[in-house]
Amino acid sequence: MRTELVSEPGLTDHPNEDFASVGLPASGQGGSLVVLDGVTPPRSTAGCLHSVPWFTAHLGGALTELTVSLPEIPLAEALSRAIARTSAAHAETCDLSHPRTPQATVVLARWSPAAVEYLVLSDSALLVEAPDGTVTAVLDDRLARLPRSALATDALVDANLRNKEGGFFTAAADPAVAARAVTGVLPRGEVRTLAALTDGAARWVERFGEGDWRDCLALVRKQGAQALVDRVRELERADAAGARAFPGRGKAHDDATVVYAEL
Repeated sequence: MRTELVSEPGLTDHPNEDFASVGLPASGQGGSLVVLDGVTPPRSTAGCLHSVPWFTAHLGGALTELTVSLPEIPLAEALSRAIARTSAAHAETCDLSHPRTPQATVVLARWSPAAVEYLVLSDSALLVEAPDGTVTAVLDDRLARLPRSALATDALVDANLRNKEGGFFTAAADPAVAARAVTGVLPRGEVRTLAALTDGAARWVERFGEGDWRDCLALVRKQGAQALVDRVRELERADAAGARAFPGRGKAHDDATVVYAEL
């Protein structure tokens, strides 16, 4: 088995709000991966004493422990429990009802000798490669399907779309959001490789069009996860003037995380 993990901030003078881990049980029977992309709030918002990195560290730590120590519970249940645990850690000091309470996108995968389970919530991606080389991208595309006009301002998004029906969902303070995730189970023999990417790394495909998802996975396999992130940084710098950027669609430089696992 081969695993590789790379995570770096979009700007060196800003904290990395992503979280990533690979958990391998002592039994050697399977494992799990966790990738979170913390949502950067507007500077004007309030409601929580804690930073986004605090939130992703707590949620990610809980998910790493739960996915490994409780292999019998579904991933959606693990996410629900992890959100509840994290919310309880700051419910007495913070306004968890605030639309910008700390939150994150989620990718989970867990494998055993019999099966591979997956969960995706919001706009990070999980690539699943079959033994014949076919690559399937597991995506929660609700955010991508929304009209750009609906995302014009933070106020519009928070009032009408964030963690609301007809909008999109992230892991914030409500454990019930776990039921909104894209989930599934595959026979273990149908999966050769997994790769989880936050949207900062997935820009290689989704924003810059350097190749498709199969090309992306091939790059990581041959050159390593760091090569993918380095190429994204080159493209971001070249795109600084906005020639290829989509107006209103994210930061010039974003945190980028890749977790790669050959099963």
